[in-house]
Amino acid sequence: VKVGIGSGSVCTTRIQTGVGYPQLSAVIECADAAHGLGGHIMADGGCTCAGDVAKAFSGGADFVMLGGMLAGHTECAGQEEEIDGVKYKTFYGMSSADAMKKHHGGVASYRSAEGKTVRVKHRGLVKHTLESILGGLRSACTYIGARKIKDMPKCATFIRVTQQSNEVFGKNV
Repeated sequence: VKVGIGSGSVCTTRIQTGVGYPQLSAVIECADAAHGLGGHIMADGGCTCAGDVAKAFSGGADFVMLGGMLAGHTECAGQEEEIDGVKYKTFYGMSSADAMKKHHGGVASYRSAEGKTVRVKHRGLVKHTLESILGGLRSACTYIGARKIKDMPKCATFIRVTQQSNEVFGKNV
């Protein structure tokens, strides 16, 4: 079961429809039901860093989609263009007007686009981003005592906080 409504980096569903649900809450709520019936959960949207991927797995996701995190890399699809000496790649949401034009011949008269198209600075080889994500997952597993990703939901404890990072010396990137 693909879980996520309105949390993707190029998703405008919450703005266009007023409908959405916090991604981690949705994953946690759906995981028990799906796993109880032998199903799987695919978290779709909301991941901007390795810690978000770790939280998705810890919340019960079996798979995590990483569209925005992987956009702009050499290996990724998307039209490449150069503006003032800087390379960019085009990235769009699958419910955007561009996606509907490309895959379905346009936006049907009874529908509304719920995604946007953006330019993402070229980010080089995807290998480096994937290594960073895997490093974050390995580290998360050591902090919570999980031997493998599948153990993360049993080992993790979630506590509601109002701030997740210390920005005294600037934002962490």
